[in-house]
Amino acid sequence: MIPLAVVASSQVCPLRLGWAAALPSPRARLRFMSTEASPDPLAAIEAKVERGERLTAADGIALFESPQLLRVGRLADQVRRGKAGDDVYFVVNRHINYTNVCRNRCRFCAFSRDEGEPGAYTLTVEEVLAKAGEALAEGATEIHIVGGENPRLPYADMRAMVAGIRRMAPDVHIKAFTASEIACFAEKEGVTPEAILRDLKEAGLDSLPGGGAEILSQRVRAAVCPAKISGEEWLAIHETAHRLGLRTNATMLYGHVETVAERVDHLLRLRELQDRTGGFQAFIPLAFQPGRSALSHLPGPTGVDDLKTLAVARLLLDNFPAIKTYWVMTGIKLAQTALFFGANDMDGTVVEEVISLLSGADYGQAMPKAELIRVIHDVGRPAVERDGAYRVLRRYEPPGDKEAEV
Repeated sequence: MIPLAVVASSQVCPLRLGWAAALPSPRARLRFMSTEASPDPLAAIEAKVERGERLTAADGIALFESPQLLRVGRLADQVRRGKAGDDVYFVVNRHINYTNVCRNRCRFCAFSRDEGEPGAYTLTVEEVLAKAGEALAEGATEIHIVGGENPRLPYADMRAMVAGIRRMAPDVHIKAFTASEIACFAEKEGVTPEAILRDLKEAGLDSLPGGGAEILSQRVRAAVCPAKISGEEWLAIHETAHRLGLRTNATMLYGHVETVAERVDHLLRLRELQDRTGGFQAFIPLAFQPGRSALSHLPGPTGVDDLKTLAVARLLLDNFPAIKTYWVMTGIKLAQTALFFGANDMDGTVVEEVISLLSGADYGQAMPKAELIRVIHDVGRPAVERDGAYRVLRRYEPPGDKEAEV
C-alpha cells in the first residue's frame, strides 16, 4: 500500500522508500527478461521510452493492465522530469457554477436538476459578477465558469458574464463554458459553435475548460450521457477553438462503465488533435464520484486506479505540457502522491466547486494559497504560481532555498 503523505525530494520517490532505486534499470530489466520464458510487456515499453518512441494503444492497455503500479509510476515520473522538470504549478482561481438546471441529466452527474426540482438554482448575471468580484479582491488571476445546459437561460446572459468580468478586470484570465455548453448556445442562437466562440472571444473569453469530454467512445456516451454532444463534436469544438486562438484543456471522466481500451482510445484521440493544433494546455483526469448519481451502485475508482490513470496519461500524452491532479476529487494526500506519478500541476484554490460537492466528494472546495504552497513544498518541489495561460507569476522555492519572484 502506498503511503499518501509525501515528504520526498524531487530527486527521489515518495517517502524515500527506495522502491524506484530497488527496481533494476530498463536495460537491466531487458537483460533479465531475456532469461525468462514469459515476455515482460513493461520492459518493451520502458525500452521505447528510453529511445524516445511514441507509445501505442497496445502499450497503453498493457500499462493499465499491469499490476506493477510502482513500476508504471516510476516510468511516468521519469518522463515528467524530462518533459516538465520539477516545478509544480498552481493558480489562484475561483470556480463559479452558474446553474445546475440541465437538459442532459447525465447518469453519472449528481449536480444537475430539472427546472423547479428541489435544489435547482440559477444565478443571475449580477450574482456571477459579484462572486467574480470577491475572487478578484482575494487575488484571483483566473475565473472558471461552467454550468448546466439550462434551456431557459439566454445566451445573452452568458456573454454578459464574460463581458462583465472583462470590464471589471482587464487582465484576469477568463476560462468558461465546456464544449457541450458552447454547442447548446449555438443551438439556441441558430448559429455555429464557431460563431459563438468568436463572439465570446470578442467579449473577453481566453480559454475553454476541458469538461464534457467524459469518455469519447460512442458506446460509453450512449450508456451514461446520451443527450450530450458526441465525442466527435467535442473534439471538433476544441479544434475550432484552437484555430481561433483560444487555448483549451482536456479531461477524461474515468472509473464508471468504460473499458481500459476505451480509456486508451480517448487519450490517443486527444493526442491526435494536439498533434494537429497544439492548442491543449493541460489534461485533467477526473475520478468518477458515484455519490448520489444514477450510477451510485458502481464502486468508483480506487486510489491505485487514480494513480495509474495519471501515469498512463503522462506516458501516452507525450505532447501535453501539463498533467493536472485535481485534488477536489482525489483529496490532497493522493494529489501529493500523484506528483510522483506524472502530474506537474495541482490546479488551484478553487473556492467553490458545487459539481463535485453534490456528487459526494468530501475533500473540500477551497484551499488557501499558502496551504497549496505548503503541500507542494512537502514533496520537495518548487511551487510555481501561474496564470490561466501558464505564464509564471511567482516561484516559491522549498524551505531552505531562496524565494524568487518572476
